[in-house]
Amino acid sequence: MTMIRMTRMGRKKKPFYRIVVTDSRKRRDGGWIESIGHYNPVSANKELTLDEERMNYWLSVGAQMSPTVKRIAGK
Repeated sequence: MTMIRMTRMGRKKKPFYRIVVTDSRKRRDGGWIESIGHYNPVSANKELTLDEERMNYWLSVGAQMSPTVKRIAGK
């Protein structure tokens, strides 16, 4: 099953997350199919960039959103 979830990037104590589509059996930072956005919780305004068109495509073909991505994206 495919999942839309976050993978951690950045350095120690300065996290930066990519929102990616991946196989649910892969590790958190393992390989992914497509990157559809990013989230930066460290910046002053908690920057979120998300490709809505690609996210809707993946949801239409059966991908599931992780609870964290669902909360951040406001779905």
